[in-house]
Amino acid sequence: MFGQLTARARLTLGVLAAVLLLAVGVSVGYLIPTLRAPGEDSVDAGFARDMSVHHAQAVEMAMFAYRLGSTDDIRTLGYDMATSQQWQIGQMQTWLTHWHLSPNTDNAPMSWMPDGKNALQPDGRMPGMASQDELKKLKSATGKDFDTMWCQLMLRHHLGGIHMSETAAEKASTTEVRDGAEKMRVSQQYDITALTEKLKDLGAEPLPS
Repeated sequence: MFGQLTARARLTLGVLAAVLLLAVGVSVGYLIPTLRAPGEDSVDAGFARDMSVHHAQAVEMAMFAYRLGSTDDIRTLGYDMATSQQWQIGQMQTWLTHWHLSPNTDNAPMSWMPDGKNALQPDGRMPGMASQDELKKLKSATGKDFDTMWCQLMLRHHLGGIHMSETAAEKASTTEVRDGAEKMRVSQQYDITALTEKLKDLGAEPLPS
C-alpha cells in the first residue's frame, strides 16, 4: 500500500507526522513544569502566601512612615521598604500564578513551617505583625513619638518575618523560592540594622520580642 503512495502523499504524511510530534513535544513541555510545580501544601506555596500577607502589613506601615515621618531619614526608610516589599509581593504572587495555585488557602498560617503553629501570636497573628490597636496608635502619633513607635513596630515585624525567609531559603523545593527567600532575608537584615541604629539615635529601645 505504502509503496503505491505518490510522492505528494508521502510528503503530506511526513508533514502530518512532524506536526503531531511537535504538538506532543509542546504538550509535554507545558506538562512537565506543571508536574514539577510545588503543591498546595508545599513550603514554597505556604511561604509565598504567608509572606505576601506579612509583607502587606509592612507596606502599610512603611507608607505611614513615608507620609507621617518627622525626618527625611524616616520618610526615606519608609519609602524604600514600601517599594521593595511591594515588589516582592508581586514576585510571590507571580510564583503562585505560574504554579496554578490560589493566593488564598484554608491552611492555617505558618503550617508550612516546622512547629510553625507554635510561632503564632496568641490571637493568631504571624510573628512580628502588629495588632489593629497598635496600627491605630501609630497613625495617631506625631513627631518623635511617631518615629519611635514606627521603628519599634517595624523592627519587631522584620524580626518576625526573617525566620520565615530563613526557613524557605533552606527548605523550599524550587530554586526560585530558595533564591528569592534568601534575597528577602538579606534585605530584611539590612532593614533591621537600619532600624536598630535609628532607635539608638532616638534614645529608644526595641519592643520586647
